[in-house]
Amino acid sequence: MQLPTSYRHIVLASRPRGEPVAANFRLETVPVPALREGQVLVRNTWLSLDPYMRGRMEDMKSYAEPQPLDACMIGGTAGEVLASRHPGFAPGEQVVGRLGWAEMGVADGALLRKVDTTRIPLSAYLGAVGMPGMTAWYGLTQIVRPQAGQTVVVSAAAGAVGSAVGQLAKERGCRAVGIAGGPEKCAYVVEELGFDACVDYKAGRLADDLARATPDGIDGLFENVGGAGLDACLSRMNPFGRIALCGLIAGYNGEPMPLSNIRYVLSMRLTMQGFIVSEHMALWPQGLAELGALVAQGRLKYRETIAHGLEAAPEAFIGLLKGRNLGKQLVRLA
Repeated sequence: MQLPTSYRHIVLASRPRGEPVAANFRLETVPVPALREGQVLVRNTWLSLDPYMRGRMEDMKSYAEPQPLDACMIGGTAGEVLASRHPGFAPGEQVVGRLGWAEMGVADGALLRKVDTTRIPLSAYLGAVGMPGMTAWYGLTQIVRPQAGQTVVVSAAAGAVGSAVGQLAKERGCRAVGIAGGPEKCAYVVEELGFDACVDYKAGRLADDLARATPDGIDGLFENVGGAGLDACLSRMNPFGRIALCGLIAGYNGEPMPLSNIRYVLSMRLTMQGFIVSEHMALWPQGLAELGALVAQGRLKYRETIAHGLEAAPEAFIGLLKGRNLGKQLVRLA
């Protein structure tokens, strides 16, 4: 097979001031580099778009180095091996890696994970059986640690992470309550995913609706958004409740996020812990085994919002930050 000599990728052209815009990105054509020993050339089929990318676009102190300017945007990918100089990979095999916003790329074989698509679609390895699923699994099982009969609330419940959190909580015998934006998303969360209730934060009755959905209070909170939703949940927390702080998307563009109910952290003796799932790789085999089995059995359901073509990635990413996606936001590349 004749290998391609060039491919397209998208770089960060400038840092956003407030909300990202299309002009912050630039589409380029670059040559395919020669493979060195131990490397693999992959044609990407799927690109994952995730909220954490917004934080990495800022030049600020964080858990990881900022996304460099004029370099390919970071991101998880899934695709097919085209050529290999690594003994563990052969052309035609399906792999997951982090080759960024690109149609293809070269990676050290140690940084790729071979996946089996006989029972699980390749795209799911970027969602329910990938980083978002592991984020849900880790935050729920290691931080929230729910017991059967307890109430677990998750914000952004219709997204890739939140949708998995609620279903995993139900698997453990809990009452699962979601917070999402709009009646369509709330209906999906309850009717398709099996949550016990979902609060529409856009309806203008957040505190009252949350109280009705959590008559016995909240034992565990998985927080993806921050802002008004987190503040409302703090006032509903039961003594010694646990909060897994996964994301604060409400403030990613610099918006203020006041917490008038922060006093409940003290009075209810709450535990709030932030986490980065990539810092807990030792637990990934355990979590991925459970997630993969549940997806293969149809017990962990998911949706995908798909944009088509690499050039669609910037607008799809901007839409993700505005909550336009339902489930996992992906870009289909090939």
